[in-house]
Amino acid sequence: MRFPSELRVAVLGGTGPQGRGLARRFAAAGLDVVIGSRSADKAATVAAELTDVVGRPVAGDDNAGAARAGDVVLVVVPWEGHAELLHELVADLAGKVVVDCVNPLGFDKQGAFALDVPEGSATQQAAAILTDSTVVGAFHNVSAVLLDATAPLDTDVLVLGDEREATDLVQALAGSIPGVRGIYGGRRRNARQVEALTANLISANRRYKAHTGIRISDV
Repeated sequence: MRFPSELRVAVLGGTGPQGRGLARRFAAAGLDVVIGSRSADKAATVAAELTDVVGRPVAGDDNAGAARAGDVVLVVVPWEGHAELLHELVADLAGKVVVDCVNPLGFDKQGAFALDVPEGSATQQAAAILTDSTVVGAFHNVSAVLLDATAPLDTDVLVLGDEREATDLVQALAGSIPGVRGIYGGRRRNARQVEALTANLISANRRYKAHTGIRISDV
């Protein structure tokens, strides 16, 4: 399945490192992209920078405007503001496929660690809030540094969700980026361990001064 080129991809939190990198890669793959931010002006500035980099238009708006504009909407915001933002955008995201990319992590002197989430995971929290949307978890374990660079990627993206049509769509979205595969990783209830795995990757990055990702063998 190829990601339909007529669908517009919105990236909420698209001015942060991971969001900007995802927006850049999707735009470079020829997709129609709009980035969102708390500040429409900041989003417009970053969108103009990405337009220059990839050579095709990238739009910018505040998060609510980007949510309304996107057919598939990625949530790439800090964990601390995750629930608050989604509560604000319930109506704007109704009827859409929402891809939650957020990792609930804490940091201390020993490094990164997974936080407990009452719903089980950020993806499950999003599904509990956005009851009129179809929520899928994906893009949790991809290096923001590599996303916002020019070198080819070589990684898999685990896609988690309960609706086959939506997970197939998000797998195709991941596969639109050269060097990336979208791999079905189970239902939303399995998102916790995928989100938490990012803490292990951060630890590996520190030890080996790398930008690690994941590959699933024998698929």
